[in-house]
Order: sequence, then structure tokens, then C-alpha cells
Amino acid sequence: MQATFFDAQRMGISDSVELTARSLQAHGVRHRHWAIAYSGGKDSTTLLTVVMHLLKTGAVERPERLTVCYADTRMELPPLAASASRMLGTLRAEGVEVRVALPPMDERFFVYMLGRGVPPPTNHFRWCTGQIKVEPMEAALREMYAGEKILMLTGVRQGESAARDGRIAMSCGKDGAECGQGWYQETLPDHLCDTLAPILHWRTCLVWDWLTGAMPAELRHGYETRLVAEAYGLDEEGSVAEKNARTGCNGCPLASQDAALDNLLKSPRWGYLRPLKKLRPLYRWLREPTQRLRKPGFERSKAGVVRHTNRMGPLTMDARRTALREVLAIQARVNEYAGDMPAVDMLDELEVARIEELIEAGTWPNRWTGDEPTGDQPFERVHRDGSLQREMFGG
Repeated sequence: MQATFFDAQRMGISDSVELTARSLQAHGVRHRHWAIAYSGGKDSTTLLTVVMHLLKTGAVERPERLTVCYADTRMELPPLAASASRMLGTLRAEGVEVRVALPPMDERFFVYMLGRGVPPPTNHFRWCTGQIKVEPMEAALREMYAGEKILMLTGVRQGESAARDGRIAMSCGKDGAECGQGWYQETLPDHLCDTLAPILHWRTCLVWDWLTGAMPAELRHGYETRLVAEAYGLDEEGSVAEKNARTGCNGCPLASQDAALDNLLKSPRWGYLRPLKKLRPLYRWLREPTQRLRKPGFERSKAGVVRHTNRMGPLTMDARRTALREVLAIQARVNEYAGDMPAVDMLDELEVARIEELIEAGTWPNRWTGDEPTGDQPFERVHRDGSLQREMFGG
């Protein structure tokens, strides 16, 4: 009996690869152009190498055009960035079309934050993911679009997040496709692409088996993926310290802790990355009222209620300059001791020059002038009866 998605909890790696192949066979024939979304993390690396293995072995027919789209956020952990660079070099040597989706200069993480003055992202103001990853990938797709929808392959897996699992549970393939053929989303005709998640059914342990080579000889793909595993805490014995760990950017300001970086630092060979631990305290400092402007005034809610507000806003110029010096110092300290290990490249010379140019030009986010008071200054709350109440720190 053929395996289906609902057998995922007991499938081994051979069955999982077979189901991935059937997913690609079922939906790939509808599209002449495939694009693989690649970020360098464990799931997208698994997706990429599984697809390439299936195409090379002839288990899946190669499309007329295949493109690997790498989302370069400029903020990835060094082992992931280094692994991605090597992977892209290998793919180019194999004749695979590679596109690097890089944000426009003024929308890159540090340029946007320190040049324009937008405070570090939070879970309530999460500007980073869309701006430095999703939007550049969409722009790359638009450049590739030739009037016929592209099949975008993603590394989405069930079990990576509860919210994602909820969306998956409500989704199903169309045109009679069985659920076991992967999470296929057929979009409207005027959209750029349809998406397929052909490793949706892969358990985390199978992902690690694939990346570390713990598989039958006939499934070994030949791509170097050890650095990816090291980013999640691969030790010298070949086991991963935190098999369910997720990685983010260097010092991710959205995470509660630097789990991936902490795992790396357990290994002496990655100890030179310790200065990166100073990024999260820097982001916390930038969020403080002293480092930000405040806009006193009133706002109207959706229900029409007028209420007093003292909204915290952009970073002061002094805070931006201080943060720029600190980020460059962190990068320099890491690279001073990197030796033959992957270096850190969060800010290059062009980006530094652009930040300094924007600061010199007195650049502020929309609807801010720079004349507003800083957040640590006392303000007067105006009540409906006209009375004033002197307070500290706006909300």
C-alpha cells in the first residue's frame, strides 16, 4: 500500500523521500518553471538537496527551467551564511540558475534602522521578516515571471509552529490531489506562482538524518550540509544538541533568547562568535525612551473614541551613531579572531556609507520631523476638561 501524508509519524527516510518524489511528480508537470525558495536553514537546505537528488537520479523529471532563489538577509548566523555561499557555488558549477534576493539598500536591516531611524523590530512591530526576506523574494519572482505561473517549492513542514499547522490543516490540494502529495496551493491566474511544500510530511529527526548523512547509501545526496547542522548545535559525535531548535538572525530581536547562537558557542571552534551576544542588549537599549523621540497628541480609535497618546517613535541621531559604532565594533571583534572560520558581514562599506549619508541628511520616518521631544522628557497630559497632568514617559 502506498504511503500517504497521514502515515508521516511512522515513515522512515526512504518512504519520506518517495512521498516527496510523488508530490513533485503530481504537481510539477503543471509548471514548466520551478523555483526553490532557499534561506540556508535546515528545512530549506533539506528541500533543496532532496529536490536536486531526485532530479539527478531521474526519480523526478526535470522542468524546462529550474531556479534557486536565495534570500540574503545579510543577518544570517555565520555557519548558515557560509554554508549557503558554498551551496550556491556548487549549484552554479552544476549549471543551475541561481538568483540572490537582496533587499534594496535603504531597506536592509541596519540601513533601515540606523539610517532612517526605525526602532528595532518587536513581535508587535515586526517589520524585518517581510522587508528583508519576503519582499525581496517576491521581487525576484516578478523578474523571472514570463506570463506563466511559476511553481515555488518551499521547505514548510508540519510541526514547525502551531500557527502554521493550523493553516496547513485547513488547506488541501485541488483537482483531486490527495493530501499526501504535499501542501499544494493553487493561486488565482493573475498571481506569480503556485506553491508546493514537498517535505511537509518530514519529521525533524528525518531532516537531521538527511543533513548529517545518516541514511542508506543510495539516498546520499553528496552536498556539504554539515555547517547547517552545526548552526543548530551539531557536536563532534554527530548529534544535534537541540533537534527542535530554530535559528534566526544574528542576535534576533524577536526571540526570547539566542538559542542557536548559544548552541554554537558550546563548541570551542565557534567561540570567536561570542561578541554577537552584545547585539540583543544593544537592541534593548535602542528601545529605551532616552534613545527615541516621542510624539504627544491625540488619536482616534476605530470605534471613534478620541484618546490621549504619547507614541514612542524613531531613534535619535545620537542613538543611531552610537549603535553604528557598536555594530561595527562587534563585527570587527568577531572577524579579528575568525581565522579560517566564517567571518561576519552584517555591514559592508557601502551600507555604512549609506547610513552615514542618511544621518547627515537628517532622515526621519514618515510624519516625523526630528523636532519632537525624547521619550524620557516629561509631558503634560491634557484631559477633556482642559486640565493638565504632568507625567513621565509616554506609552
